[in-house]
Amino acid sequence: MTKHGFTLFVFFSAVASATCVDEQDFCESKSCYKREFEQNNFYTNVQTYGEIPLTLSQKLLDALPLDEVDGHVPRTVNRCVFSECQPTPLKEPLTLAAVSQDVLRNILDLNESVIQKEDFVLCVSGGKLFPGSIPFAHRYGGHQFGYWAGQLGDGRAHLLGEYTNRKGERWELQLKGSGKTPYSRSGDGRAVIRSSVREFLCSEAMHFLGVPTSRALSLVVSEEPVWRDLFYNGNVIKERGAVVLRLARSWFRIGSLEILTRTREFDVLRTLLDFIIKEYFKSIAMDDPDKYVVFFSGVVNETAHLIAQWMSVGFAHGVCNTDNFSLLSITIDYGPFGFMESYDPNFVPNTSDDEGRYSIGAQANVGLFNLQKLLEALKPLLTSDQLSQCMQILRQYSQTYHQRFHELFKAKLGFLGNQEKDSYVIAFLLKLMEDTGADFTMTFRQLSEVTLSQLQTGSIPASMWALSDLLSHEYFRDWVQLYSKRLSRMESDSDAARQHRMQGVNPRYVLRNWMAESAIRKAEGNDFSEVALLQKTLTEPFVEQEEAERAGYSSKPPSWAQQLRVSCSS
Repeated sequence: MTKHGFTLFVFFSAVASATCVDEQDFCESKSCYKREFEQNNFYTNVQTYGEIPLTLSQKLLDALPLDEVDGHVPRTVNRCVFSECQPTPLKEPLTLAAVSQDVLRNILDLNESVIQKEDFVLCVSGGKLFPGSIPFAHRYGGHQFGYWAGQLGDGRAHLLGEYTNRKGERWELQLKGSGKTPYSRSGDGRAVIRSSVREFLCSEAMHFLGVPTSRALSLVVSEEPVWRDLFYNGNVIKERGAVVLRLARSWFRIGSLEILTRTREFDVLRTLLDFIIKEYFKSIAMDDPDKYVVFFSGVVNETAHLIAQWMSVGFAHGVCNTDNFSLLSITIDYGPFGFMESYDPNFVPNTSDDEGRYSIGAQANVGLFNLQKLLEALKPLLTSDQLSQCMQILRQYSQTYHQRFHELFKAKLGFLGNQEKDSYVIAFLLKLMEDTGADFTMTFRQLSEVTLSQLQTGSIPASMWALSDLLSHEYFRDWVQLYSKRLSRMESDSDAARQHRMQGVNPRYVLRNWMAESAIRKAEGNDFSEVALLQKTLTEPFVEQEEAERAGYSSKPPSWAQQLRVSCSS
């Protein structure tokens, strides 16, 4: 059965082993900075808005080095972590296209009536500031498609500040598409409707799938023209600008540390890393001489877990550069992502990825590459013994990933406990799916809906289209026999209990590209009804919903979906 083992190598085992701020809190320079801000109002085009009960603090600016140069003129920036710069408001008229009620209420402690306030749309699009906000952009670098790309940074994003909610959670609020910063290079600092709709919907969808992710509060669209070469073929078209207000516990990424090591700013590197550990890795004692080793171990483990979770829902990030990999191991920077439809370990959602470096089956290996670059960034702060410890930790990445992958896929198949051949049963199924082109999401979902008797007799309803595809494979009955024997070893378990467990982890709805594209086409004509329907659907992805069924969200993808292409252009 070597044929069945192929998927185990390509997809299942895709990783190789590998060697509110008080004045006294400011330092003298920042006290002057704050006073100048208050007295002279740097933000001549932006006004504070005091009616929305959401006050942001500037803890990041208080603790970390700030660029000595003001403004958003693109330039090489040195010896800092952030650059102060103001958003460039979108041209009116503006439309509030979507709001996450969950983020509004449960993260920001706001009543939904706040969105009716006249200036809410300005606050969430960069036209006005929340109380306490001093916008800035983050400096970072990164490896892109395997090569060091130098200074990158927030080229079209402005961090507004930090909010601590009633549960004691701290969230950083950031605008994306809000204009130029010192890191914009030749870009215009804008985002367009299509990419903004995708980011708003997918970050929320991933949260409700249970995958660690940034969140999105709102989507605002404008009539402002933005010019884009969608597929980098010289065909520049006019699109419309949009801004997403997104949130994360932290936006620091591997590239945040890489840039400082590359420029030999080791004092700034240590300052930033100590801040990150103190603020986001509370279990690590700051007086622990091995705190950087413990930090690295945590990032390695959680990165492995995150990528395994991506794989369990068929999610391909599309641009797994080090500047897009969070140090807190959450999914950030949604661009040319895709949820795999027909099972294919070589699925690449990003047409800009000509070599398939970031195919879904390669994501775990890419995670390893990125963690190697993180270790290189940490190296100046490590003793030789600590470096050896970190290398040993990195060698455990593959095992950590595989273990989490096995756990997730066993749950997807309804298994309880551990059996010797569980990995083989999983790999066998994935190979059948690959051979038949069976739909990834609906194969597992329909396995959670079909009875064991129907599987064993082959009497699968025609409505279960993904399983019908599998039924045509010559080895499908062999797999069913193995699956049935595995289930029979779970004493006191029932078929109904199995189905219930599986339906709790196998979604019926994911944000397929054709669904997002349908919503985008309508949104570009100022019809946001499908954005709303998708948002509603994806907040309960494991529950069958009448409206979603009528829209075909669990049906076979339409034929036109095969022609869709998504690129890095946004």
